[in-house]
Amino acid sequence: MSENKQAAEQEAVPVIKERKRWLFLGLPFTFTRYELDGKRLKLCRGFLNTTEDDLLLYRVMDVTVSRTLFQRMAGLGTMTIVSTDKTNPTLAVTNIKRVHAFKDALDARVESERMRMRFRAGEITETDFDGDMQTN
Repeated sequence: MSENKQAAEQEAVPVIKERKRWLFLGLPFTFTRYELDGKRLKLCRGFLNTTEDDLLLYRVMDVTVSRTLFQRMAGLGTMTIVSTDKTNPTLAVTNIKRVHAFKDALDARVESERMRMRFRAGEITETDFDGDMQTN
């Protein structure tokens, strides 16, 4: 019964979509899209040849927002995500509008997914504080 309830809650989470934009006037003439749902951040690139890559939200370790002068003038921002993902350990979500709203939604969903998966940040690291590998 609780699994059905969790599945219904995950489906009820709206998908947030953003596009990478040109820095010039913030026009969305690129073929890079970001989609945030309840479990993953999907990165879709390309026009003729397309690539889709998923970053599972419970793997996210840190999120940083930065804005250059030209990004601020165009109303854009860059969000840098540090994770334990093998293909994208550091993912830069560049030149998106509403960067702070996107970051807030990402933070809330990361926390929700960690609670659902019963993960703590210390459980998904592979090294201890000395930098050598842990043995169990």
